[in-house]
Amino acid sequence: MKKQFVKWSLILMVSGIIVGGVVALYMFNMPHRDVQAAAADFQMKAGQLVSEYLTDAQIANDKYLQEEGESKIIAVTGTVASIDEDMNSQKVVLLKDSDANAGVSCTFMANTNVNAEKLKKGDHVTIKGVIRSGAGYDEDLELYEDVILEKCDVL
Repeated sequence: MKKQFVKWSLILMVSGIIVGGVVALYMFNMPHRDVQAAAADFQMKAGQLVSEYLTDAQIANDKYLQEEGESKIIAVTGTVASIDEDMNSQKVVLLKDSDANAGVSCTFMANTNVNAEKLKKGDHVTIKGVIRSGAGYDEDLELYEDVILEKCDVL
């Protein structure tokens, strides 16, 4: 009886390890999401997106984030307020109206940086990407936080 219990325990344990290994291998080799090849789920002005987050962040998250935490693809139109570079040498373009408290910060990828280099402050552009975080107001610092898009490219 004890030998049979040990035998079945080992079989179940080995089976679990094999299934876990197969799932991990599949997840590791799963293709990355190609944001630029996919159609945008939403198209809007930068001020509209910021306003939705400042009005009610939970409703905006429910609208723009899927249950798995993946962001829907958004095309945002606005005026270039600034162009910077982050620590990974990726271009970061801020779309913001001159009278707005917050804007949309768009982080480009290594392969799309060249398209951001063509932009100039004041240009009116449409940029497609996915939301990493929404706009908000930090009461302690008394500052507005921008909506952050990543995996961006100019349309």
